[in-house]
Amino acid sequence: MDLKPLITLLAIVNPLAIVPFFIHYTQGFSDAQRRRTIRTAAFAAFCVIAACALLGLQILDFFNISLQSFQVGGGMLLLISAMNMLNAQPAEAKPHTHELEEGAEKAAAGSSIAVVPLTIPLLTGPATMSTVVIYADRAQTFWQHAALVGYGVVIAAATAVSFALAEPISRFLGKTGINVMTRLMGLILAALAVEVMAEGLSKLFPALGAH
Repeated sequence: MDLKPLITLLAIVNPLAIVPFFIHYTQGFSDAQRRRTIRTAAFAAFCVIAACALLGLQILDFFNISLQSFQVGGGMLLLISAMNMLNAQPAEAKPHTHELEEGAEKAAAGSSIAVVPLTIPLLTGPATMSTVVIYADRAQTFWQHAALVGYGVVIAAATAVSFALAEPISRFLGKTGINVMTRLMGLILAALAVEVMAEGLSKLFPALGAH
């Protein structure tokens, strides 16, 4: 079984890096509201990964986009995400938009923040989606596709556990510990991004792969 897709997804999603945002958004929530938010966020993360694994290639075909071009574009997204993480930011965070502030406003108003912004874009944004589609193309058998969907279950479980233990994790690791782990994940993701881009470029321009 190829665990590289799971390692890549764990590096991108990195629920530990989202723990401070979860704590911030759920301040003032009752225990029931917090549990409902955790369940919804975990299930939504699974749905995004499963949908990309099962339908992503069909969507590319519909728009007549070659997988090679998608690999290069997806690799660039991964590299941008890695740069975010190397700066101790969540992989899918966009610091120049107002998504995080809007999430805080929604939480303050009592609205659900489980799907937006916790799941999309913080947990499973464009980089996560493109990664799943790229690995879906490499899946040759039913069981390989099933494994990819199963990795979505693992990501959902990791998200649920991280959010459920948010307070102890935050106390144990502290901001510095979470930042260090995020940067380490970012370094791994940067290497994987270069690999994905190199594969796509070598297919688009075969001369690059010639020895």
